[in-house]
Amino acid sequence: MDKSPEIDETESPLDRVQLRFLVGPTGAGKSELGVELARRAAGRGTGLEIVALDSMTVYRGLDVGTAKPAAAERGGVPHHLLDVADPTDRFDLHAYVALVEATLAGMEERGALPLFVGGTGLYLAALVRGLFQGPPIDPVLRERLEAEAADGGLEEQRERLRDVDPEAHARIHPRDVRRTVRALEVYEQTGVPLSEHQHQWSAQRGGSKGTRERRARIAGLELPTDVLDERIRERTSRMLDAGWPEEARALVDAGALGPSAVQALGYATAASLGRGEIERDAALDEIALRTRQFARRQRTWFRKFDVARIDPREPRVVEALEDALDLT
Repeated sequence: MDKSPEIDETESPLDRVQLRFLVGPTGAGKSELGVELARRAAGRGTGLEIVALDSMTVYRGLDVGTAKPAAAERGGVPHHLLDVADPTDRFDLHAYVALVEATLAGMEERGALPLFVGGTGLYLAALVRGLFQGPPIDPVLRERLEAEAADGGLEEQRERLRDVDPEAHARIHPRDVRRTVRALEVYEQTGVPLSEHQHQWSAQRGGSKGTRERRARIAGLELPTDVLDERIRERTSRMLDAGWPEEARALVDAGALGPSAVQALGYATAASLGRGEIERDAALDEIALRTRQFARRQRTWFRKFDVARIDPREPRVVEALEDALDLT
């Protein structure tokens, strides 16, 4: 296993630190295996700490519905970037990367190593490939576009996006208000589609893997679709029994979900169940369906990277992950 190098404070910690990722679709068992990897590393005298690679567990109060590992489930292993934002906050990719850099700098000082665990492919891309900055946010334009979407104009915005940037339209989920607004914002500011900006940025980087991505070690949990679908349904059922409807209703009814957190999967349906507006079986069916669809999109993201795919049902799965992540 690598040792902590002498720190060069003139470069990003992301370029100094060996980046290791345990990724996979929701319900595959990443959190539990991440803790086990860290505990085994501790037994060998290595401080391996978990950094969440998840766009929703960053929010305080979104606990049951995001399957955020509780303190007892963390096994004494330090976990970072959980509960770092209020659900009313706007928390974007740039905020996440900035917190990661600060977290890694602190770990360097302690001689600890990071293991990123989660399923947000966009975050993975930003960490290993860097950020496309784009034009700065225009608060007035952003407010207008968000107001349009909030007033029921998301479908119209989607049609507009299809006309000006069909590639972004195809890539962005139909209910993803935040990224739809950003794509339109970039086009209105520059007259150039967001996807074209991104292509130009990629070409400037050389179009191939950068040093950071070449050095990264990425292990991905892979299950047959029918097995994963069953796991998703069973986990959703447990979450509904563990207080998710009450958690979701309290947040939704209080208007506590801001422009980013409001996209948390299943919260609107769970809140409806908490109010008695929908039967439990119907809520379970709807959330499980949407989660299965989400898991397929996650898999699509991970195909863009050099991932060592490992079946978590393997008898020696932990050893296989250690080999893939160069943790032995």
